[in-house]
Amino acid sequence: MTVRIRTAFLLLLAVAGLVACSRSPAPDKPSAAPATPLRKVRLQTDWFPQAEHGGFYQALARGFYREAGLDVELLPGGPGANIKPKVINRDVEFGINPSTDVIVAASRGMPLLIVGAFLQHDHQALLLHAENPIESFAQLDGQTVIAAPSLVWIRFLQRKYGITFNILPVPYGLANFFANPQAIQQCVVTNEPFLAAQHGVRVKTLRIADAGYDPYHVIFCRPDFAAAQPEIVRAFVAASVRGWRDYIEGDPAPADALILKQNPRMTAAFLAFSRRELTERRLVTGDPAKGEGAGRLALPRIEASIAQLVALQVLEQPLAVAKVATTEFLPAETK
Repeated sequence: MTVRIRTAFLLLLAVAGLVACSRSPAPDKPSAAPATPLRKVRLQTDWFPQAEHGGFYQALARGFYREAGLDVELLPGGPGANIKPKVINRDVEFGINPSTDVIVAASRGMPLLIVGAFLQHDHQALLLHAENPIESFAQLDGQTVIAAPSLVWIRFLQRKYGITFNILPVPYGLANFFANPQAIQQCVVTNEPFLAAQHGVRVKTLRIADAGYDPYHVIFCRPDFAAAQPEIVRAFVAASVRGWRDYIEGDPAPADALILKQNPRMTAAFLAFSRRELTERRLVTGDPAKGEGAGRLALPRIEASIAQLVALQVLEQPLAVAKVATTEFLPAETK
């Protein structure tokens, strides 16, 4: 299950139905008409348009997909996006999720293949009031954490640190958190801290990745689609990686304008905060000294993630990496 629990602010998007599907707009600069018709493909995202999708929207707004011969449709997600079933049922060609979600699904026989990464590091965290004395995961022993009970990192933290803590199912919104100075709630570092600041609440975070549970966030498709249309998969991954580099390292204005148009509840300030977190925490680019970079996918890291899921008894038995991930479709510079 994808962990994208958001605040009531973001949930209002689903209720109001304010987000529409987007198709390729004209690029920033006119480009020559393609010699052959554009191939239409669809990407199902995991939430409403936001900075965490910035690279895909940058590739759309800047015409990178068109240059690659693709007419890409970005389908907004939200509660009940059903990303994996849509890919499996061929309703869309591509989806995005944490790599662990795809691994678990593939271990259960679902035909899914990871073909690229758009976040090198996970952005899940625990949100605490700034004055809360807890500074480490080990200090969670005996505490109550507001979180979705199914989250794998709960089991991971308790096992790694030899601790136990109570789980209170997470509500939509931060009202309970704001009201209780001792509250500890799941969050993502690119979102809830901004919303807390908007309410004048000082907070801090403990990022789950710092404890060692750190899945990629990946692009995936059906294996038979990748086998039958390798040029389409290769073109989509390359243009997406180009979009992400441009969004993080260049001017994000084209993507931001498109996101704001498709998501009227989003704000420029929120986008700026989220992009800054993505950039400063190197969630997209990773650490070049460790062989990381925008779009890169290390199969040994996927293998280690599989072993971790087996140790946590999330997987009943190991899964061969080749059954769930490949670097075949990555741009040469990311390999």
